[in-house]
Amino acid sequence: MTSHIPVLVDEVVALATGAARLVDGTVGFGGHTSALLAPGRSVLGIDRDPMALEAARTRLPESVELVEGAFGDEHVLHAVREFAPDFILLDLGVSSVQLDLDGRGFSFRPGAPLDMRMGQGGPTAADWLNDANVEALATAFRDLADERHSYRLARAIGRRRAKEPFETADHLVNAIREVLGARSGPSEFARLFQAVRMVVNDEVGQLSSALPALREALATDGILAVISYHSGEDRIVKHQFRDWARSCVCPPQVPICSCRGRPLGTLLFSKPARPTDAEIQANARARSARLRAFRVA
Repeated sequence: MTSHIPVLVDEVVALATGAARLVDGTVGFGGHTSALLAPGRSVLGIDRDPMALEAARTRLPESVELVEGAFGDEHVLHAVREFAPDFILLDLGVSSVQLDLDGRGFSFRPGAPLDMRMGQGGPTAADWLNDANVEALATAFRDLADERHSYRLARAIGRRRAKEPFETADHLVNAIREVLGARSGPSEFARLFQAVRMVVNDEVGQLSSALPALREALATDGILAVISYHSGEDRIVKHQFRDWARSCVCPPQVPICSCRGRPLGTLLFSKPARPTDAEIQANARARSARLRAFRVA
C-alpha cells in the first residue's frame, strides 16, 4: 500500500531524466509529481479519488493539468493520448490518508463503514460482500489474499449476511475471526480487506486493460514505470513487460513466426527496484513496493 509520502522517488526521478511531457496516472496527494516538476516540463495528473485531486490542486502549481478518473477509463486514456507523453508513472495501491479516514471505509477499525471506493459511484464493499456468491467471494480471497481457508471464509460470510447484512468493518472482522481464530489480527485483516478493496475498485482489471493502452500512448523511447504493492499486480506488470520485450510471442508449436516479429521495447530492470532500508524505516508501508519500467521502441 502506498502512503502520502511518495515511494522510490529517487528511482522515479532518475527514470524520468530527459522527459518533457509526464503523466502521473495516480497523482494522489502530489508527492511524485512534486518531485518530477522542473522547468520546461509539462505534467498531467490523474486520480479517481476527488479528495486526492482537491489536495493535489492545493499542493501543485496551476500549470499541472489534473483529470478525474481511473487510469483505465476511456476518457482518461483519451486525455493521455492527446497529451502525447514521453513518461508515464503508475503508483498503485491506496494512500495512508485514505486508510486513516474512517469515513472512506478502507479501515478495519471498529465501526468503520464498508465502503472502500476510490472514486464516486458504484457498489461499495458492503454491497459486494452482501451480494456476491460464495464462489466469487472465495476466488477473491484465494487469488488476491492468498487465503488458504477462502471457501470457509466465503461460507461464513454467506451464513452471517443471511442473518444480518454486512455494513461495518466489524462484520467482516468477526467473519474472519470465526474462520481464522480469535487470535487473528491486523496482518490477516489487512490482507483480506485489501482483497475486498481490489475487487470493489476492479484494480486488477483496470491494470491489465490499461497497460497496453498506456504503452501505445507513449512516444518512441518513452518510459512506462509502475510501482506495485501486491504480488498479483506485480506479476501482471512483470509478465506484460516481458512479453513486450520479446521479439516473438507465437506459441511454441507454431513452426514459422506469424506475430509482430519484433520487440516493442526493452526492460529497464532485470529485477524490480525496491525501497532501501532507510526508506522503509521512514515509511513502513513502502516495504512491499516494487518498481518496474519499460522503454518503448
